[in-house]
Amino acid sequence: MKAPYFNAQTTFGPVKMSDYTGKWLILFSHPGDFTPVCTTEFIAFTQAYSMFENLGASLLGLSIDSNPSHLDWVYTIQELTGVPVPFPIIADRSGDIARLYGMLVPSSNYTETVRDVFFIDPTQTIRAILSYPAANGRSVPEMLRLLQALQTTDEYGVLTPANWIPGQPVLVPAPRTYEELLIHKENPNELGLHCVDWFLCYKELDI
Repeated sequence: MKAPYFNAQTTFGPVKMSDYTGKWLILFSHPGDFTPVCTTEFIAFTQAYSMFENLGASLLGLSIDSNPSHLDWVYTIQELTGVPVPFPIIADRSGDIARLYGMLVPSSNYTETVRDVFFIDPTQTIRAILSYPAANGRSVPEMLRLLQALQTTDEYGVLTPANWIPGQPVLVPAPRTYEELLIHKENPNELGLHCVDWFLCYKELDI
C-alpha cells in the first residue's frame, strides 16, 4: 500500500512524506523519550546511520512526545555518546500520524506508540513492516539485512532465502509454465542455476 501522507514537526524542522520521494525511508516509532530501551535503540541507529545512508535510505523516528522533549533527549544522547543523532524525530503529540500508520497500542491504559518499523520504497510504497514489543529492542543488523534484501529483489528480480545475507546465493521465482519447469529440472545450467528441485533453484549474483 502507499504510505499515508503527512506533514510533521521534527527535531530538524518541518518534514512531509513527499520529501522522501525517490529514496528509501525507514520510518520507525518508539514508545517514549528518556526510556532505557529506546535510548539504546537511538544510540544503535546513530552508530549505523552511515550504513543506511550508503544504501540510499533515510531514517525518520516518531513518538507522541513533544518536540522540546525530543530535543532534550537527543542532546542527552549526544552527551552520553559524543555523537549527535543525525536524523529527525517527529513530534506527534496528537497521535494523528501514529493512527495513520497503526502505531498506537490499542489496549494500553495510556497512549504510546509501539516499536514499529516501516520500510518505504522510492515510490512511497510500504514494502515491509516489523513490530516489536515495548520491552524488547530492535535489531539494527536485521533492519539493514531486510533493506538490502528488498533492494536486491527489486534490482535483480530474485528472491532471498531464509537467513540470507548479502553475497550469498539468491533464489529465482518458481516456474510459471511447464516448459520452464522442464528447463529447471533437466538443464538448469542453461540459466545459470543450481536446482535442488524444479521449484527450488539458487543463483549466484555477479555483483
